[in-house]
Amino acid sequence: QTCNRYIYVSIFVFQCRFTSYSSFPPQNHHASCTLLYKKPFVESFEETPLLVAVLTYIGYGILTIFGYLRDFLRDWKFEKCHLAREREEQKDFVPLYQDFENFYTRNLYMRIRDNWNRPICSIPGAKMDLVERVTPDYNWTFEHTGNVLKDVINMGSYNYLGFAENTGTCADAASECTVKYGVGVSSTRQEIGNLDKHEELEKLVARFLGVESSMAFGMGFATNSMNIPALTGKGCLILSDELNHASLVLGARLSGSTIRVFKHNNMQSLEKLLRDAIVHGQPRTHRPWKKILVLVEGIYSMEGSIVRLPEVIALKKKYKAYLYLDEAHSIGALGPRGRGVVDYFGLDPSDVDIMMGTFTKSFGAAGGYIGGKKELIDYLCLHSHSAVHATSMSPPITQQIITSMKCIMGEDGTTLGQERLCQLSENTTYFRRRLHEMGFIIYGNNDSPVVPLMLYMPAKIGAFGREMLKRNIGTVVVGFPATPIIESRARFCVSAAHTREMLDKALNAISEVGDLLQLKYSRKNRNGSEGTDCFSFLESHQD
Repeated sequence: QTCNRYIYVSIFVFQCRFTSYSSFPPQNHHASCTLLYKKPFVESFEETPLLVAVLTYIGYGILTIFGYLRDFLRDWKFEKCHLAREREEQKDFVPLYQDFENFYTRNLYMRIRDNWNRPICSIPGAKMDLVERVTPDYNWTFEHTGNVLKDVINMGSYNYLGFAENTGTCADAASECTVKYGVGVSSTRQEIGNLDKHEELEKLVARFLGVESSMAFGMGFATNSMNIPALTGKGCLILSDELNHASLVLGARLSGSTIRVFKHNNMQSLEKLLRDAIVHGQPRTHRPWKKILVLVEGIYSMEGSIVRLPEVIALKKKYKAYLYLDEAHSIGALGPRGRGVVDYFGLDPSDVDIMMGTFTKSFGAAGGYIGGKKELIDYLCLHSHSAVHATSMSPPITQQIITSMKCIMGEDGTTLGQERLCQLSENTTYFRRRLHEMGFIIYGNNDSPVVPLMLYMPAKIGAFGREMLKRNIGTVVVGFPATPIIESRARFCVSAAHTREMLDKALNAISEVGDLLQLKYSRKNRNGSEGTDCFSFLESHQD
C-alpha cells in the first residue's frame, strides 16, 4: 500500500509538471485569501510540450544561422539588402540602428511580414473588407492588385461590444456632432480646446466608474506613458507586473522611479517585493520610499488573463502602497454592468487609487481616461504632459464615447447595452470551450474575451495567418519579441457582434488549419472539462 501511494504521488507530480491549474486556490497562501473571491477564478496556462519547445528553439537556430549567411552575402554584394543600413561614407560611425533588432527584422520578421499591416477598407466590425496585395520580392515591398477580399470574419479587432459600426445610434450622434463642432479642436485643453462635450464626457466617465472625478485624454498610449511620470519620480518605487503593456513600461521608465518587476499575477512575488521595500527602503541610504506604486492591468492583452485584483488590493492596503489599474481591455468587456474588473469582482472602486482605461476597445473610439479622487484629477490637470501639451480629443470621438457609454449604462432608454454584455459573455464561453475541446492549448481566464492560441514554431506563425485568410478569416498572429521566443501565438478577440454562425465558421476553419499544421498540442481531456484534476486523480485511486 505504501508503494502504491508513492506511485500515485509520482504520477501526480508528473502531471502537475506539464499542466498548470490556476483553478486551485490562489497563489497567496493566507488562510483568508480564498474569502476574497465570490466565485471561482479559473485560468489555464498549460506548459509547452518538451518536444515542441526543442523543435521551436531548433527552428529559430536554423533561421539565425541562415540569417548570418545571408548577411555575409549582402556584405559581399551577392544579395541586395532593402532594409535601412548605414551609408558607405558612414561606415566608421557608431551604428545608428540597433544591431540585433535590425538583424531580426531583416532575416526573421521579413519572412512572414505579409501577415501584418494588411490594409482594411471597411469598418472593423464582425466582418471586414481587406485590400488584396502581392509581393514581388519576398515581402520587402507590396503591390495592390485592385481586388478586395469581401466579408472576412474579423477575429482580431478589440471591438468587444460591437460599437465599431457605421450605422446606428452612435454613428448618427457622431455625425451630428461633426456638423456642429467639426473634426478637430486645434488646441489643448488649457487653452481654447476645452469643449462642453469634454466636460460632459468626464462627468459621465466618473459616474460610470463610481469615482469622484475623471479626466479624458486624446490617446490611450499617452494616458499611461505621460501620466505615470506626473505621479512618481526620483525616490519612488514602482512595482510592475512582468507582462504589463509597453505604455506602462515606458511611463515607469520616463518617471525616473526605481522599477522592480514581480512575476505575472503572482501574489507571493508581489508581497515579497512590498515587504522588502518596507524593510530595506531605498538602496544605499535605506531611507523610506517616498511612495510605492503597484502597476497592474485588468485583462492582459497577450495572455488573456485577469488580474487577481482582490488579492492585489489586500496587499496594497496591508503595506500602504498605491494601486494603478490599467483597464484598457477590461472596461466594457468584464462585469455584469460592463464596468471592468472592479465590477467583475464586485469590489469598491475607491479601493483603487488610479483607475485608467481606454476608449479604443469596447467603445469603438479613441483616447483614454484616468479616474479617482478629485484631488488626483486636479493635480493631473496641472502636471500631466498629456493634459497640458496634447491636442484635445476630437468632438465626434467624444460623442461616440458618450453615446456608447450611455448605451452600456442603459441611459439611452433601451436594453441594447445589457444585451451586448450578455452576448459577449456567451460568445467568450462558447469560443473558449470549443477550442479546448478541439485540443488546442489556449491561455487565460475562462471569462476573458482575449483568447491566445499557442502556435510555438516560427514557421507556423506565418502559415497559420495565411491559411486562415484563405478561408476568409482575419486573425492576428504574434511572435517574438512581443512574446517569449517559444510562445508564439494567434490571438483571437471575441466580440458581441459575432453571431453563433460566424463563430462556428471560424472554429471550423481553426480546427481544419490546426490539423493541417499539427497545432493541437493539448494534453488535457477534450470532453469539455478542464482536464483531469490531480487531486481528484489521487482520490479516485485510494486503497
